[in-house]
Amino acid sequence: MLMTSKGPLWFLPGWILLLFITLVTLSFGGESVFYAETRRIAGFDPAKAMDLPSIQAQSKMYEGLVQYAYLDRPYRVEPCLAEALPTISPDGTLYTFKIRKGIYFQDDPCFAQNPAGKGKGRELCATDFVYGIKRVADLKVGSPGYWAFRDRIVGLDDFRNRSGNGPTDYDAPVSGLETPDRYTLRIHLVRPFPALLWILTMNFAYAVPREAVEYYGADFVSHPVGTGPYILKSHVHNYRLEFERNPKWRETGREERYPSTGEGNDVTNGLLTDAGKSLPFIDRLVQFVITDPSTQWLLFLSGELEATALSRDNWDAVVTPDRKLTREMTARGIEMSAAPALDTAYLGFNMEDPVVGKNHFLRQAMMAAFDRERWIRFQNGRVTPAVGPIPPAMRVSDSSVSLFPFDLERARKLMIEAGYPEGKDPVTGRRLEMTLELGSGESETREMAEVLASFMERIGIVLVPSFNNWPSFLKKLEQKRAQLFYLSWMADYPDPENFLQLFYGPNVTPGANRCNYVNPDFDRLYEKAGTLPEGIEKRKVYAQMEEIVKADCPWLFLHHSLSVTLKHSWLKNYKPHDFPLGLNKYYRIDGRKDDK
Repeated sequence: MLMTSKGPLWFLPGWILLLFITLVTLSFGGESVFYAETRRIAGFDPAKAMDLPSIQAQSKMYEGLVQYAYLDRPYRVEPCLAEALPTISPDGTLYTFKIRKGIYFQDDPCFAQNPAGKGKGRELCATDFVYGIKRVADLKVGSPGYWAFRDRIVGLDDFRNRSGNGPTDYDAPVSGLETPDRYTLRIHLVRPFPALLWILTMNFAYAVPREAVEYYGADFVSHPVGTGPYILKSHVHNYRLEFERNPKWRETGREERYPSTGEGNDVTNGLLTDAGKSLPFIDRLVQFVITDPSTQWLLFLSGELEATALSRDNWDAVVTPDRKLTREMTARGIEMSAAPALDTAYLGFNMEDPVVGKNHFLRQAMMAAFDRERWIRFQNGRVTPAVGPIPPAMRVSDSSVSLFPFDLERARKLMIEAGYPEGKDPVTGRRLEMTLELGSGESETREMAEVLASFMERIGIVLVPSFNNWPSFLKKLEQKRAQLFYLSWMADYPDPENFLQLFYGPNVTPGANRCNYVNPDFDRLYEKAGTLPEGIEKRKVYAQMEEIVKADCPWLFLHHSLSVTLKHSWLKNYKPHDFPLGLNKYYRIDGRKDDK
């Protein structure tokens, strides 16, 4: 039992007590402060981030041409740094954006040569978007996000190929990225690509000042310089991040407003009570790196975190069988939101691994050995079984049946076909041993690994977990050193293409295709789908692609999550969002128990 701020805390572990004291100290001073947890941050370079914690941190400080309309469902895109949505040519291959005038990057020493004053933030211009995209394309940068632009922007692939030889010439023109004047950006596509606007909401399309990259060099990953509502005040690695208002928003007359009521908006739960008021509402954002779910839960209950994701361990104590909050939680002013997430959790097989990648029958056997019902019980019923890579909300066909349902007899026969009868190598007589790479050593991760190992034990496979911290885990993936790995892909935008691109051959590591799967038939369909407008024909092609992946088994499909968030009643303007980038500017704190 945790004593709250109303009682003694001397029995707590020292670091938790220090964290609590820090939180209370930060609460004074009349500022509006938002407290939250995060995971380890890989860095603040928009070209290099693939993990959600880093992307979310960047979205507080960087911005793109467009953003999601926060309250609207279904999701839609609205202008951000662009004056308006682009004009699009009749053939769908030319997008013309007008850039907002009077938008400035934050003050930073990198702007020492700025005529407006040494260290003063420079005005945003169209070339900042071109530079950001070129960095993603630069082979030496090693961005995992080039899949977003590959074979889509005229001349960009050629720029990428040239970047591998000697210093990259960022002044070299790319015919598909034109800036006829300071405030105009033209993007020429190789062929129509209707999902481009979704792509442009992502971190890989943020405006990046060249001065900052050249000034900080390799340290740019730790020195974000953006146009966003917040700036990074401090970052203690693996412990704490603090963001504060970017004064340039007010200095330059930038007065973004909270969304007004529009079609598709949700007006419940106090949303829109701030319509028309200036953003952001919160002065400072303080995030602590918390890897222990118990600590995170205790801090939330004590009111030291505004919101938290509900973990498996606390589910039964907090949620009733009909998926409502218990009376105790409701009485404490805690509110819950729950909705199916646009994600897919999976075990990835490294298709370049000589054991599992080259043995189709072995992968099929592991699929058939996966006990879905037991897995759902382990997850407290908070998940739905996955039969393919695309979440149910995006389903492209009527098929909801796995090609390899749980069937131990079939799995054992497939092990014989794979050359490992009863899991044994007939040459050595030893049982097949495989390594599962995991991105943390948290208790829930360890329990999950034990359950998965028990499934494989039934067919004679010894599944050995390898627990890593997150950066080490990502490095293993990037170097193709993971035999099997556990990941969950959260949609970058609401289009099935975002999941299917994880299997596109040119996107292999260091791209998003972490399993290094290559199938020419799949690739041809993927390229065809990219040219088709939304409609039945495109969905049919998507369905064909999904069936190919399901048959080839580059993933062992685990589940799709139910996203459950608990928040205190004093956190206002909160609405669950599948693409939670830059949303903190809308939040407001009202009536926190320790407000002075």
